[in-house]
Amino acid sequence: MLFMLKKYLGGLMLPLPFLLLVMALALALLWWSRWQRTAKGLLTVSWLALFLLSLQPVADGLLKPIESAYPTWRGEEKVDYVVVLGGGYTWNPQWAPSSNLINNSLPRVTEGVRLWHANPGAKLVFTGAPAVTNPVSTAEAGARVAESLGVPRSDIITLDTPRDTEDEAAAVAKAIGQQPFLLVTSASHLPRAMRFFQHQGLKPIPAPANQMAVESPLNPWEKALPSPLWLMHSDRVGYETLGRIWQWLKGASGDPGEQ
Repeated sequence: MLFMLKKYLGGLMLPLPFLLLVMALALALLWWSRWQRTAKGLLTVSWLALFLLSLQPVADGLLKPIESAYPTWRGEEKVDYVVVLGGGYTWNPQWAPSSNLINNSLPRVTEGVRLWHANPGAKLVFTGAPAVTNPVSTAEAGARVAESLGVPRSDIITLDTPRDTEDEAAAVAKAIGQQPFLLVTSASHLPRAMRFFQHQGLKPIPAPANQMAVESPLNPWEKALPSPLWLMHSDRVGYETLGRIWQWLKGASGDPGEQ
């Protein structure tokens, strides 16, 4: 019950749902109250915030400091395990396997497969419980996509009970113990994930995937026009900020170097 409440309330606090709620309140005040000035102020501020968060310089300016905490893994230390954290997914057997991995999940899995190739003999570990109405777990969806990319099932381990990052850290601790491993997740999620895993006394080696904040050249209109793509980048900032607050409240948000 607490898990579902956290998901619903957290979802409403993300930029788009939150600003739409503010706009709805402003419209209600505008049409059915005498608070005209307040309504106009709320509508103006919420529209301006939505506009700014949909611009590339603003969205990626907010996202880059979170994503740049750890560099891409380039083979500095060989490991026996590559752990890929679960993300958004569905499962439709009629689709191409990779089409079932939504948003952040596919880059995590493909980076995990790359790192598996770079560490001969390593096991590829996928984590994540089933969605509420889906018989296939997040971990199993990732495993099936990895298999479709040439990873033998004998080299894959699925941990399909964890529902969030804290659960994933506990499950990995039970599965592989204290030995070092590559921890693959979205670059924006990695700082928070590292804290959870180190809080368990584990030795994760950061391996970011799914970097989104653009630093390379873009066409001028891509920077000047609002886009749902850039709003999604702002959404990641909001999601991770809320996650860090929740992590702090649970007492697992110390410095990444602390155990």
